[in-house]
Amino acid sequence: MAHLARSTPLRSLSRVSQLSTVRSSWSRAVSSQSRAYSAASGTKGAQKPSTSAKAFTALGAIATGAAFWSQMPAAKQVECEAPKKDDKKPSKTAEVDKKRKLEGLTEDSPMRLRMEAFNKKLQAEITAKIEELDGEGKFRVDKWDRIEGGDGISMVLQDGKVFEKAGVGVSVVYGMLPPAAVAQMRAQHPGISATKEPMPFFATGISCVMHPRNPNAPTVHFNYRYFELGAVDGGEPVSWWFGGGCDLTPAILYEEDAVHFHRVIKVACDKHDPRYYKDFKKWCDDYFYIPHRGERRGVGGIFFDDLDDKKPDELFAFVQTCGKSFLDQYVPIMERRKDMPFTEDDKLWQQIRRGRYVEFNLVYDRGTKFGLLTPGARIESILMTMPLTARWEYMHDADTKAHERLMEVLRVPRDWIPL
Repeated sequence: MAHLARSTPLRSLSRVSQLSTVRSSWSRAVSSQSRAYSAASGTKGAQKPSTSAKAFTALGAIATGAAFWSQMPAAKQVECEAPKKDDKKPSKTAEVDKKRKLEGLTEDSPMRLRMEAFNKKLQAEITAKIEELDGEGKFRVDKWDRIEGGDGISMVLQDGKVFEKAGVGVSVVYGMLPPAAVAQMRAQHPGISATKEPMPFFATGISCVMHPRNPNAPTVHFNYRYFELGAVDGGEPVSWWFGGGCDLTPAILYEEDAVHFHRVIKVACDKHDPRYYKDFKKWCDDYFYIPHRGERRGVGGIFFDDLDDKKPDELFAFVQTCGKSFLDQYVPIMERRKDMPFTEDDKLWQQIRRGRYVEFNLVYDRGTKFGLLTPGARIESILMTMPLTARWEYMHDADTKAHERLMEVLRVPRDWIPL
């Protein structure tokens, strides 16, 4: 049968970096929501736009591009040339931080070092549990370093028993933000002084995407990150913020799975602020919208960015709680679904839905797009989130009755638990 033809390998998409970088009106709508949330919080960041593009800071060189892109107005872009190899040199802050790490971290250590340590510990915990769940697959560990300072660890399990592909990446990036980018940020961050010189920045994040074999088991994604600007010689930054979120993407809808996923993250949010789950759940539904399809990528979760409305330690505690909740969110679902029987039609539908996943990531996710177009970007890490296989069939006519419930919630998001 036609639908049993071999699925399209995503490894072959070698020309992805030529995708259009035209911003959609949807991206501007998300930026408007960020400003509205900051204003409602009554914070100093009331006027700054969304930094949703930092969603992939955990993917190495993309952190630079994502942080820059996120601050650029929709109608105007500033392009920067990649630095020549001879111009690259270690950041002074990176050198100071390296000594601090050798001496041992404490509660008084800079936030950037504590967030880095948390990300790497969480990565180790998650990959160990996922290997145990898979039973056969092992994560390939790919470590890399940056001349300017920082490093990264990309861990990918491929062709496992349970997971077709699972990736967990951590990045730590020190660099210099070009004056043009700094000028763009100044309008939204009053604490940043005017300058004609590059300004030091730091970004660290952990990003995870898992694509199971069984179409009854959902794909999952999470990302938690921290960004700061202006720290000189290891000192305090002039501006900083947290971002992150998690979302579930089923091919076959089991409502109890969506309820469980949302309940766990709501409990995590409620420990820190009763507003967070309601606000960030809607933000997630809005951000992961695919305009040309008129549907969301999945059944949502939470999404937040530019979070600086509390003290750094309070927000760090919130991010830690969210990150530590991931295994409780996802493993029980996988244990229920990974060995369920499925049909050829179920597998075909999973491949079609994965195509939608890829469409969002490559067409609408601003961080991914900018990363692919950034000179010197680490493409393998950026595309780590892609599934091994997906399908695009011309005029595909799905069994609407079989998938009616899923399509309804993708078109009109549902409140899975009481708000």
